[in-house]
Amino acid sequence: MTLLRDDDLSAAFDHGSAAYDRLVAASPGYHGHLRRSARRLGLPDGGRGLRVLDLGCGTGASTAALLAAAPYARITGVDASVGMLARAAAKSWPEGVDFVHAPVEELAGRLRPASFDAVFAGYLFRNLADPDKVLDLVRGLLAPDGRLAVHEYTLGGSAVHRAVWNTVCATVIQPAGRLTGDAGLYRHLRRSVLEFDTAPAFARRLRRAGFTDVRVLPLPGWQTGITHTFVGSAGERA
Repeated sequence: MTLLRDDDLSAAFDHGSAAYDRLVAASPGYHGHLRRSARRLGLPDGGRGLRVLDLGCGTGASTAALLAAAPYARITGVDASVGMLARAAAKSWPEGVDFVHAPVEELAGRLRPASFDAVFAGYLFRNLADPDKVLDLVRGLLAPDGRLAVHEYTLGGSAVHRAVWNTVCATVIQPAGRLTGDAGLYRHLRRSVLEFDTAPAFARRLRRAGFTDVRVLPLPGWQTGITHTFVGSAGERA
C-alpha cells in the first residue's frame, strides 16, 4: 500500500471523521497525552495575551488540550480535512478559538509571519509529503523565541517499540478501522509510523530547521517508546 498524501489523505479523514472521536476515546491515554504535550509548551499565565496555532487540529482534541493548558490563549485550529474540521467547529468553544480549513503547506500565504507565540502539531508531520518545508514555514510563523511542541508517533528505534506498534495495529487499531469502514485510513496509520523518522531522527530534523533547545520527552503507558513530545524554540531571527 502506498501512503496516503494530500487530497487522498484528506478524503480518507473526511470519511473517517464520523467515527474518529469514538475510536480515539477508546485509546488509553489519548486525551491525557495530548494535554501533557500541550503543557510542555510551557505557556505562562494561562496563555494570557498569547496566540497559539494548532496545526492538524482534526476534530478538536488537540484544541481542547491546548485550552486546558492555556485557557486564556487565542487559538487557531487548522486542518486540511473538511469533515474533521466540521466536527471540531460544531463543538462548544470559548471566545478566542477559531478554525481555518487549509492544508498546512498553504498557510504561508494566509497568515502573517511571526504572528504566533506558539505552535502545537499533533499527529501531523508523519502525514506530510515534505516535513522540512513545513518546519521552515512553522518557524516563519513563530515570533522570535516562539515555542513549538510536536506530539507524534515516532518510534524510539528499538525493535521492541516496532513490535509493540505492529501488534497494537494488527489486533486493535486496524480491526476497529475495518468495523467503521475506514480500513484504508488505518492501514495508512500503521505504515506512516513505520516509515517515518525515529524519535532521534525527528529531533535532528528539528535542529536542522533552526529550532533550538530541542528536547524529546516520552509519554507513559503502552505508547512509551512509540509516541513522544518534541519541544523547541524558534530562536532569534538573523
